Amino acid sequence: MYCKNIEDYVTNEIPKTNGATIAVLTPNIDKDFIVRKVTLEVGGTMPNHTNLIQHQQYVLKGEAKVKIGDEIIHAKEGDFLYIPAGVPHYYEACFDKPYEFLCMITTKEDEITLVD
Repeated sequence: MYCKNIEDYVTNEIPKTNGATIAVLTPNIDKDFIVRKVTLEVGGTMPNHTNLIQHQQYVLKGEAKVKIGDEIIHAKEGDFLYIPAGVPHYYEACFDKPYEFLCMITTKEDEITLVD
């Protein structure tokens, strides 16, 4: 069993982003999946990139422009996003609100590749 308040997690800056932080919520003993809370401050960005693994995301609050492949989405609180493995995606908190979401991934080996 595991219960911990979201305010008790360590938050770290995400490399190669602007105004983005991450907190890993899943305990280290879990060998199947990882849940992370990602926050972009107003004007924050995460560059276009790909991952070897899929992502499932639930928006907790705020709004952002999220590009997944060729589709641009105005993501907002309550939205669920699915990002297939290998598909380029980026984030931009450009609606005068911080953007915060949960990102669920597997524990399989991943590699991030920046895309121009």
